[in-house]
Amino acid sequence: MAYTPAHSDWDEPELLDLGTAPVPEYGAGSLADLLPTLAAGQGVPGLSATLTELTPADRNCVFLIDGLGWEQIKAHPAEAPFLTSLLPSSRGGTGRPITAGFPATTATSLASVGTGLPPARHGLPGYAARNPATGELMNQLRWYPWTVPAVWQPYPTVFSLADAAGVATAQVSSPAFETTPLTKIALSGGTFHGRMSGEERVDLAADRLAAGDRSLVYTYYSELDGAGHRHGVDSDLWRGQLMYVDRLVQRLAEQLPPRTALYVTADHGMVDIPFDEDARIDFDEDWELRAGVALLGGEGRARHVYAVPGAEADVLTVWREVLGDRFWVASREEALELGWFGPPGECDERVLGRIGDVIAAAHADVAITASVNEPNESALTGMHGSMTPAEQLVPLLEVRCP
Repeated sequence: MAYTPAHSDWDEPELLDLGTAPVPEYGAGSLADLLPTLAAGQGVPGLSATLTELTPADRNCVFLIDGLGWEQIKAHPAEAPFLTSLLPSSRGGTGRPITAGFPATTATSLASVGTGLPPARHGLPGYAARNPATGELMNQLRWYPWTVPAVWQPYPTVFSLADAAGVATAQVSSPAFETTPLTKIALSGGTFHGRMSGEERVDLAADRLAAGDRSLVYTYYSELDGAGHRHGVDSDLWRGQLMYVDRLVQRLAEQLPPRTALYVTADHGMVDIPFDEDARIDFDEDWELRAGVALLGGEGRARHVYAVPGAEADVLTVWREVLGDRFWVASREEALELGWFGPPGECDERVLGRIGDVIAAAHADVAITASVNEPNESALTGMHGSMTPAEQLVPLLEVRCP
């Protein structure tokens, strides 16, 4: 009897439906909605309170903890008892998270926080993006190669608008960030205070909150993210950092002056990527993925793919065939229409060429690495950038002092 193959022997991997990608809640529940909502409640003109669950306060503090995803808090109640106790307070007492925005990465998220705009408007659409004026990749976190900050991101920050409206505005962070281009275009306005330790930052943040009848204070802690990248989000070192962060948040909460709302949030979550060839797809060693590609931007879990002119359709086809069962693979036009980078129809013209001809957003626990051109990034354990809940959902924990 001749062998008749089972139907499954001929099955091709099923491509992910682009419509299943959990698009960020721009305009209603994203990081970009936070500061405009708080400042609008303080009477700053020209801003709208789109995060309607939040109650206005005279004094507002945003404590952004880099890498502290919603899923990570829920998974570690023993290490973060205070943060865990605040989970029901998230998003105005609804007990729900907000979304970071796409890609879920620091440069993009901090720009969204500070400007109150989605990536398609502020123009930082990922870790590394093409500069249409030069054709080079621009690292938007390290700001290299140099480009004029006010040209790259021309919109005013919410901090600058609040400061002009008479709100006592301050940022409290590491001294190393005071003069960086990313701070200038995303977080400037009012007064910057550089402090080294986490304790010094939260103590000064509480002091700055009390300095005005209306105040808006931002403070930031990055070391949790670093531990996750280097060692993973379930490592002992990451857990130790989470315990420290938990104590910092409680320390700040206990010092809040009257009429204050404290909001604890993050720029993204994180996932650990196994060190094997199935989970780490090396672009630099894959001739099929490289064909027709002029530049590879973004990062491992949220790639911008810039095609050689004329090869855009072929690159999209190949990337879908090779990766489409593990990544949402979209053309630029599809991603914009689906609202990945902001509400459909609201992409600034200057931003279009920064977005890849093809965008690949990870669904499974995989990453597209580049061992030759990105050796440091390719060696990271923890990664982020995509739209999965572990990366995209961030807390908006609230503590109020009447």
